Amino acid sequence: MFNDIGALELVTLVVLAVLVFGPDKLPKVIQDVTRTIRKIREFSDSAKQDIRQELGPEFKDFEFEDLNPKTFLRKQLDNDDLGLKEIRNGFDLKKEMAEVTDAVHGRESESSSGTSSSSGSTGGRIDMSKKPEAPAPDDRPPFDADAT
Repeated sequence: MFNDIGALELVTLVVLAVLVFGPDKLPKVIQDVTRTIRKIREFSDSAKQDIRQELGPEFKDFEFEDLNPKTFLRKQLDNDDLGLKEIRNGFDLKKEMAEVTDAVHGRESESSSGTSSSSGSTGGRIDMSKKPEAPAPDDRPPFDADAT
């Protein structure tokens, strides 16, 4: 709960508490605060238990932490039923990047070394720059129903 509070901040909070409440009332204030926190936790646990009972036996494994979108997605993506681990393991990023690098530098990669290279008039280089195609004079632009 207080993971980001350092020693200096903690000492400052204690000194402020002593100054605000006084050394006489500080123990009673601490007891009241801890009692209130305990009651809130009990109320929360009771409400969770009531909700689980009302949902029925098919939701006995329901966890309220799963309502957090990050937790829900992490739990669903770690599930082996989807086969995402096989897809992730089958994708070789180093090989793909090597092929792209070879294509940019005009070299043949290992996978395409058996096939013939189309060197054309560029001397074996591939033009990777994006050039917009000029539309024909009689071509109409595509109709976009959402734009009108």
